[in-house]
Amino acid sequence: MKNKDPMQFFSKHYYSTGELARLRQIVRESGRTLILPYDQFIEHDNRHMDPNPEAANPDYICNLAVAGGYNAIAVHYGLAKRYWSKLAGAVPLILKINGKTSIPSQKSPLSVHTSYVEDAVRLGAVGVGYTMYYGSPRQDEDLSQLAAVREECDRYGMPLIVWAYPRGEAVDAKGGKDCSYLVESAVRMATEMGASVIKANLPVATKPYFFENKDVPEYYRKLEKELQAMSPKEQNKERAKRVVQASQGVPVLFSGGEEKTDDALYENAKACIDAGCFGFIFGRNMWKREYAKSLQLTKEFQSMLDKA
Repeated sequence: MKNKDPMQFFSKHYYSTGELARLRQIVRESGRTLILPYDQFIEHDNRHMDPNPEAANPDYICNLAVAGGYNAIAVHYGLAKRYWSKLAGAVPLILKINGKTSIPSQKSPLSVHTSYVEDAVRLGAVGVGYTMYYGSPRQDEDLSQLAAVREECDRYGMPLIVWAYPRGEAVDAKGGKDCSYLVESAVRMATEMGASVIKANLPVATKPYFFENKDVPEYYRKLEKELQAMSPKEQNKERAKRVVQASQGVPVLFSGGEEKTDDALYENAKACIDAGCFGFIFGRNMWKREYAKSLQLTKEFQSMLDKA
């Protein structure tokens, strides 16, 4: 580990001095990172009090981030101003600057501003997080909003971390938000939009109707058949590898997604590390567990990253 360049994931492309100075603060000695996101109460409402009611308290999350030695915490403006500020910089901040609720129809989703890049600068953040809904019918609004955010990030030397998420009725009709076809395509779009780092989910197998769907490119229908002929572990590794390749060198963070068993989380993490990911951004799979278990898993995933 001592012989590795901690900034190895940022050597393939141009990054401004400001970006590199801020990104260095979230990078482990091994060159990888483990980030604790806590933006889900906006996205999914108060259901996340179950099964761990303590997790509704932002102070609980901030303390978990400190005790666990996380490389950054990702929260919205109100929590950054009222709660994260108490940490006095003990854990670097990624300010999540857009969001949406789960109340309206999800057929045409758009994640709108909850704060701005200037807020991130004023708060002392090391980066901003932006959710891009690839394939949404409202992409004309989404992509122009993202372009404006990227312009501001360039002005301030602020890293732009794009949550690259396929969403909307057109996505549902072409395999769903978690298929390789659409996750890979969303990651490539984030690269095209100028992301400094990309957050993505590990794809999963599609339903059988995918193979007969003429709206899906033949390339991906054929690919999916090849993937599903592999063992589950081989599939995970190949799907993760293809996501990393889709970014063309822009570092990729893999999300934990919905709550998983310990074994499933470990298996996915191993596949993502083998694929060459930058690190993990695990939220619900950490803070929805009992505190001691969260810390145990945190240390184990940090060890996995540092040994990679």
